Amino acid sequence: MDIWTRNDFYIIDNLIEEDLALKNVQQVSRKNNLPDMEVSKAQGKFLYLLAKIKNAKRILELGTFIGYSTIWLAKAIPDNGIVISLECDATYADIARKNIEYAGYLGRVKIIQSDATATLNKLIEEKTEPFDMIFIDADKPNYPVYLELSLRLSKPGTVIYGDNIIRDGKLCSSVNSDDKIYGVRQFVEDLGKSANVESTVLQTVGIKGYDGFSISIVK
Repeated sequence: MDIWTRNDFYIIDNLIEEDLALKNVQQVSRKNNLPDMEVSKAQGKFLYLLAKIKNAKRILELGTFIGYSTIWLAKAIPDNGIVISLECDATYADIARKNIEYAGYLGRVKIIQSDATATLNKLIEEKTEPFDMIFIDADKPNYPVYLELSLRLSKPGTVIYGDNIIRDGKLCSSVNSDDKIYGVRQFVEDLGKSANVESTVLQTVGIKGYDGFSISIVK
C-alpha cells in the first residue's frame, strides 16, 4: 500500500466520522457493483467544511453520481438552503435520490436528471438566483463549457471547485489524444484567462491516487 494511501486511512480514522447515511451510500455502491467515482471520505469532509466556511445556502453540483458528495454538501447548509445537483444518467439519479431520502435531506436537495449543458442554459434563461458555491465533478471534456455557464450563475464571492484536474499527472501533457485531459487543460487555461476569477490548482495524493482540484473565487 502506498504511503499516501496509508496516510489517508490515518486521517480518516482520526478526523472523518461518517454517519449512517454516508455509510449507506458506500454499501449501496458495493452492492450494485458501481464504479468507484465518488469523492473520498476526506474530500467529502473538505467539501463540507468549504461550504461551511463559505456559509453557503445555495450550492450547484454538476455530477450527482449516487449522492455521496451531495449528502456532504446538504449537511453543510441550513434548513432553508438548497443543493441543486445535475445528473445525466437516470440510473445514478434514481439511486442518488433514494440515498438522499434515506439521509433525510430531500428537503435540501433538488436532483435534475438531464443534460447538464441544457439545464445550465435553462437556469440562466430563468434568471435563477446566483449560487454561493459550485462543485464541478461531471464529464471532463465539457469542463470548459461548464465553467463558462457556471460563471453566468455566479456572483462576487461565489466559490467554484473543479474536481479531478491533475489526471494522474497528465494535466501538463500538451500532446495526447485523451479528451478528458484536453477538457481539464482548457478549463485551467480558461480560468487563467478569465478576468472575473482568482484561481489556483492543488495536487493531491491519497486513496484516489494522484489527482487534484481547482478552486476559484468570483471577483
